[in-house]
Amino acid sequence: MAEYIPTPVQWVREHVERYEGSGGTEGVGLMDTGLPCVIVTHTGNKTGAIRKTPLMRVKDGDKYVLVGSQGGAPKNPVWVYNLRANPTVEIRDATEVSTMRVREVEDADERDRIWATAVEAFPPYADYKERTSRTIPVFIAEPI
Repeated sequence: MAEYIPTPVQWVREHVERYEGSGGTEGVGLMDTGLPCVIVTHTGNKTGAIRKTPLMRVKDGDKYVLVGSQGGAPKNPVWVYNLRANPTVEIRDATEVSTMRVREVEDADERDRIWATAVEAFPPYADYKERTSRTIPVFIAEPI
């Protein structure tokens, strides 16, 4: 079994510990905003280690939408490269944990629809898109 390496970013590490340590009953709002989030457990593309990332909870039916916005930063978050290399993930949504497979949304029509769903769930995504010149990666996580 691969080793879990917590992120060096303190608030993210503490958030994951609170969320998972409570079995999904605490910390379900990202950065205490009250807006729901999920914990995505994925495999590092370089280290092979287990990584855990809190992301906004965006649903599309029984699927999850994972948005690589990083607040509109000029570079993709590292987890984007992990998902591209290792598409099997575990998603914790409060007390429910599911193994899923991700795929990056590349079709323009599907991407437009999914992006609208993401912005409806978390309106700051629209601002993040304006802040960056990169195309923000969007993934769909589907039940296996």
